[in-house]
Amino acid sequence: MAGTGVTAPRGFKAAGVSCGIKKNGEKDFALVVSDVPATCAGIFTKNVVKGHSLKWTKNVIGRGTARAVAINSGCANACVGEAGDRDASEMAGIVARLVGCAAEDVLLGSTGVIGYRLDMEKIRNGAEEAFRNLSPAGGSDAARAIMTTDTFPKEASISYEEGSHTITIGGMAKGSGMIHPNMATMISVITTDACISRDMLDKALRSVADESFNRISVDGDTSVCDKVLVLANGLAGNPVIDSDGPAYDAFRAALREVAVKLAKMLASDGEGATKLIEINVKHAPDRETAHLILNAVAKSPLVKTAIGGCDANWGRIITAAGYSGASFDPDRVDISLGDIPVCRGGCAVPFDEKAALEVLKAREVVITIDMNQGTVSDRIWTCDLTCEYIRINGSYRT
Repeated sequence: MAGTGVTAPRGFKAAGVSCGIKKNGEKDFALVVSDVPATCAGIFTKNVVKGHSLKWTKNVIGRGTARAVAINSGCANACVGEAGDRDASEMAGIVARLVGCAAEDVLLGSTGVIGYRLDMEKIRNGAEEAFRNLSPAGGSDAARAIMTTDTFPKEASISYEEGSHTITIGGMAKGSGMIHPNMATMISVITTDACISRDMLDKALRSVADESFNRISVDGDTSVCDKVLVLANGLAGNPVIDSDGPAYDAFRAALREVAVKLAKMLASDGEGATKLIEINVKHAPDRETAHLILNAVAKSPLVKTAIGGCDANWGRIITAAGYSGASFDPDRVDISLGDIPVCRGGCAVPFDEKAALEVLKAREVVITIDMNQGTVSDRIWTCDLTCEYIRINGSYRT
């Protein structure tokens, strides 16, 4: 069976198993291993409160190489003091001994409920079982094992030609709630067989994240365990990508495609969501203005409930833009739902309510806000807000 997601590139194996951290018996321990040391880079939550597994990874990733990524779900390993740091170190050591590498070559992730220690016996058993089950076909199991309130595993991959070499990039992600720009309750692992320097890998990841993972919002919250990691093991055999140029541009474009696919899956799977919403800002005077407006509209409970209820209440959209903190002339703003104009020059225009209803009933809804005040365009993906979101988060811990 061909690899999917993180095992699509050459030289990566993965597994996902159940070790008993989740009470429902579902998979809760994922392991991804590269056959050879891989160049690595990462981006981490900007929340000043950080989980212990995340802190371990943030501390060791500066070495620039890794062999394995181990992630548990069901327990965030966060806010438990020095014991959490010790547990993260022990978890890395357990995996390192199995893989045959230094503990510092093991990157960690934990996601789930805050304030509880990891059960290290279960972690050890999970790591041992996952190591025994490592396979090029294990990508989907790993993607399922990192899920929390997600309703489906999220994987993507792409291959492209670089000279006589085929380069593949694959990834997995989890996240359904507490999603907002600057890394949210999401964890993503991206792998590639490209040969690329650490500096250029880091540059590509940061650039791409601002067009993907930092352009999604479910509820405006950001968590303490969130990260995106990328490992490049060089087994494609291409000449090393160590500077700007066509080879870097091709790699960045492919990485962006994988990241955008994963990010859109995260937004579409927002807790209780029924729709993916793409919000576009066009002709803004600068990036800050566009960013402020996008974030305000994407976070607005009134906008999100209106879309959920198929109500073409565009006034909620312009209102959110107005309190965003951005400076602009509202009398020049146009708004469209799908291809239906509902506001021109800051004022209502007649539109077909039945046609608008059909636009809003679709699984994917596009909102366009044309500022008519500059040349900058940007976008964000979010989802509708339903009663199910309240049900999920009203009983998350229990």
